[in-house]
Amino acid sequence: MMLRSLNLTIISLVLATALLACNTTAVPPESASSPAPTAPINATQVNRVVALTSLSADILHRLDQSKLVGIPGSRLLRQNAELAKLPQVSEGQTPPNLEKIVALQPDLVVGAAGFHDKILERLKATGMRTLTTQVTSWQSLQDLTRTLATEIGADPEPLLQSYQAFLPATPTSSEPTLVLVSHQPILAPNKTSWAGDLLTQFQIPNLVGDLQGNSPQRGYVTLSPEKVLEANPAVLILVDVGDGTIDKLKTQPFWNKLDAVTNNRVYTFDYYGLVNPGSIDAIAKTCKQLQQTVALKP
Repeated sequence: MMLRSLNLTIISLVLATALLACNTTAVPPESASSPAPTAPINATQVNRVVALTSLSADILHRLDQSKLVGIPGSRLLRQNAELAKLPQVSEGQTPPNLEKIVALQPDLVVGAAGFHDKILERLKATGMRTLTTQVTSWQSLQDLTRTLATEIGADPEPLLQSYQAFLPATPTSSEPTLVLVSHQPILAPNKTSWAGDLLTQFQIPNLVGDLQGNSPQRGYVTLSPEKVLEANPAVLILVDVGDGTIDKLKTQPFWNKLDAVTNNRVYTFDYYGLVNPGSIDAIAKTCKQLQQTVALKP
């Protein structure tokens, strides 16, 4: 919202993409810090925006359809008939096309920290305004929405209120949970990632929430098979990134020794929504699935 077999290099790239702010694909997920405009905000001048992440494009479209003039190529956006009509300036992991962006004559270009730094710098050199975003927490999602609304002169409150409906009014007690996003290395999100913060919003105990590790991506911890077995989660969430990671995790020696496996408490989630926020619909779907997961008892 596509991946080959995960090794450390590809995991780093993928996580850098969702910590994307975009699309979110996240992780790289987008960062816990608020989005930072690279030039003074002047909403009256922003009538044409090019978004380089699917999440930013989706938010802008929901705030004011008339202001969005260019989007990234993304399966998440192609699911929306209106968004699918807009010019695409990139596809997948391919860097955005500078010429296509300039040809759209945008007043503002919105990209993800880390993943779009080079193209945003080149655009800034031409005098174009840019906005760099990061989303790895619920708060930063709200901050991004407010920032984009200010830029285009829209009211963010209806959209912000809709976000609240995704969260449980009264979170129920849950069991120790572990989320695994890859098998080589074995990566799990701590509380500084989008996935980790989402677990916090649902008051789901994250077994590695407070751990810091040597993963190349901030917000993720590298675990050995022994550490997974030591953690022995009551609930195990696996992320489907489409490369066979889940099947490979099931061949690990620790697999059949985990309480979650023994008690049939293993759940599969899509990459978009949990690791990379991706789009509002992807977030809503993940939140609904988390609520259902929490409600299930052995």
